[in-house]
Amino acid sequence: MTAAATGVRATARIVARDDGRGGTSLPVLEGDGPLALRRTRGSGDEAHVMLVGAMSGPLGGDHFAVRAGVEAGARLRVGSAAATIALPGQAKGEARYDVRLTVADGAELRWLPEQLISAGGSDLRVTTHADLAATARLVLREEQVLGRVGEEPGRLVSRLVVRIEGRTLLDQELDCGPGAPGGWDGPAVLGGHRAVGQAVVVRPEFEDRPVSARVLGEGAAVVPLAGPAALVTAVAPDALRLRRVLDEALKSLG
Repeated sequence: MTAAATGVRATARIVARDDGRGGTSLPVLEGDGPLALRRTRGSGDEAHVMLVGAMSGPLGGDHFAVRAGVEAGARLRVGSAAATIALPGQAKGEARYDVRLTVADGAELRWLPEQLISAGGSDLRVTTHADLAATARLVLREEQVLGRVGEEPGRLVSRLVVRIEGRTLLDQELDCGPGAPGGWDGPAVLGGHRAVGQAVVVRPEFEDRPVSARVLGEGAAVVPLAGPAALVTAVAPDALRLRRVLDEALKSLG
């Protein structure tokens, strides 16, 4: 970790590997400053890791990064102990939170962090890149909450990119809050809702049995992607109802 007038720089790294005995080992599990990693009790051959926020943030000017790689045959689930709250800071400029995920052939990653809350006055850019091999599996959930109770949100730009064998399945960006292009809160985007989320499920069997597009109640839908994957998008009045909708959608996808 480094700290300067421009904010805090911190990186967390995870490598999951098939241990050859029916389980998954973690030869690399390291984080610094606000990004602490803890291994928790796994299930079967799946290793579980919890991302624990050791400090407030990200604040203005901070740059956090998480790198997670799942090697061939390994299974990893990553969650977080609490919501991440983007806050204004003394340093000028936007904060950045970069996540890079790689999943090898025959490996599986379940990336299920808690919500990201965009507090009033904050300015955060989040980017998530997931690069998968041909037979990799992925379940990835992202949830953003715009403002705390009774509070206007900060500026939040969130981009998600998913690739298989270098081919882009999804490249999507959401820009909302003060300074964002007009219409972000209108009926074509959030429709006045303050919680927005998405989930991506990648499975080799979807290649032969694509997911059917369908609406899931009010404010949510499942659509197939151009590959062995499906995308769930949802908006809701609050974080609790958003989680409920996404959980139901993931259950419907098996």
